[in-house]
Amino acid sequence: MATGNDANSLKILIIEDDVNIARLIELELGYEGYQVSVAHEGNQGLDLFKKDQPDLVLLDVMLPGLDGVEVCKRLRQMSKVPVIMLTAKDGVQDRVVGLDSGADDYLTKPFATEELLARIRAVMRRKPQEGILTYADLWMDQLNRVVKRGERQLDLRAKEFDLLRLFMQYPEQVLSREFIFDKVWGYDFIGESNVIEVYIRYLRSKLEDGNQKRLIQTVRGEGYVLREEDSSR
Repeated sequence: MATGNDANSLKILIIEDDVNIARLIELELGYEGYQVSVAHEGNQGLDLFKKDQPDLVLLDVMLPGLDGVEVCKRLRQMSKVPVIMLTAKDGVQDRVVGLDSGADDYLTKPFATEELLARIRAVMRRKPQEGILTYADLWMDQLNRVVKRGERQLDLRAKEFDLLRLFMQYPEQVLSREFIFDKVWGYDFIGESNVIEVYIRYLRSKLEDGNQKRLIQTVRGEGYVLREEDSSR
């Protein structure tokens, strides 16, 4: 995810089933210097979102299969990334449904490219403080590498920080050992085979100081997940 609001560093995901409209938007945004990826249906868009981690999503409402409203709700479950909905529906209730699903803005087709670009700039100005991740009572400043649980600041080593950041980037999603290993240590890492388990144990001991509930859960046979659950589970 980009760390600034200049077009050259921003990644935008377009989820639009009309190939011609999607291509037109892609070309216009590319001309403005944005990095653009495109999906033509809901589930494909969600997969691409997880892979690319864009800074903003342009989301059509009338998608085949999983519609835009449901896609937006699912995006909101895993991210606060800005979402602008694109739709031919211009009724008040349609806009209300879109905004209530978690969209930051709503643009009715047909629209001028200049208006779309202005909406993108406006939404990005309202974007939450860059580099901050939150989940439950966890707070992380990625830029300054500061982590707090509630009012308590945690003293984390480099790999502990990197591991926790990965979980906070994918909250409530089960991460396999292979995925964690690749993202935190890299496949060329040479070391103990149980390094993930060791660092999970380190992290838990620091996160669960006192009577605080467990946040990193073990999912037997699958991996680990950052999720609020009773620590006895």
